[in-house]
Amino acid sequence: MSLVFDEATLQSARLLVRLSLEEDLGTIGDITSMATIPESLNATVRLVVRQAGIISGLAVMPLVFEHLPGLVTWKTFATDGDAVKAGTILAEISGPVRSLLTGERTVLNFMTHLSGIASRTAEFVAAIVGTRATILDTRKTLPGYRLLQKYAVRCGGGVNHRMGLYDGMLIKDNHLAARGESRCAAAVSDARTFLAGRNLQTAIEIEVDTIDQLNDALCERPEIVLLDNMQPDLLRQCVEIRNRLSPATLLEASGGVSLQTVRSIAETGVERISVGSLTHSATALDLAFDWPW
Repeated sequence: MSLVFDEATLQSARLLVRLSLEEDLGTIGDITSMATIPESLNATVRLVVRQAGIISGLAVMPLVFEHLPGLVTWKTFATDGDAVKAGTILAEISGPVRSLLTGERTVLNFMTHLSGIASRTAEFVAAIVGTRATILDTRKTLPGYRLLQKYAVRCGGGVNHRMGLYDGMLIKDNHLAARGESRCAAAVSDARTFLAGRNLQTAIEIEVDTIDQLNDALCERPEIVLLDNMQPDLLRQCVEIRNRLSPATLLEASGGVSLQTVRSIAETGVERISVGSLTHSATALDLAFDWPW
């Protein structure tokens, strides 16, 4: 699978790259490189994978170097979404050594983080192969990085949940608590009235914690029900109830999902499994610049 930034993700990346360079360079610049590297020195470096994983964020590289002095060129040998082995050369980057050194850490900060998310997602996706479930992300993202992090999830074969509060409706337990009631059907009904009155078309999802809440929610046939922190035996009961009362409603398991538990969750028959750790706890993938000296 090969992916590239869409326009919104590209603009988000441009903003984040600019902010990253501003905080790194201040008003003076890279004083170490200026002090120790001749301005006329040029070189070619390789962007190399140190551990196996899934690549994400190659499009950040030109965004970084377009801000730095001199002509920097590159050749890429992989694309986002590629599965790579340790030792794989992702790109060769040529230009003024000062600029290559200055941009190195910014490129790696983005790419190791995004590739870590993609690699973590791919592990979850591989763990549920053969089931009907899909792996989804959540809104547990770093401020400003959401489009990039969710792009990385797609690179790993996952599916994006709603991008934000504006493009998807999820009635959570705190919404019910704030309403002063635990009844789910009434909240779903109010949500439908709201959407119809504004001519908005989006799926209505509601979180439930118990079988009683599930039965109540299904009376209004929401598009999705989120089953929060339920064990596999209880998830299977929920699937049976859904199949009987509202077969078109999708079921999403969430809460405490790990690589050790995701397979047993998927085998219960739920269609969706949302995993916050894809974005908030992914370990960076080890990438590096290999210099010719």
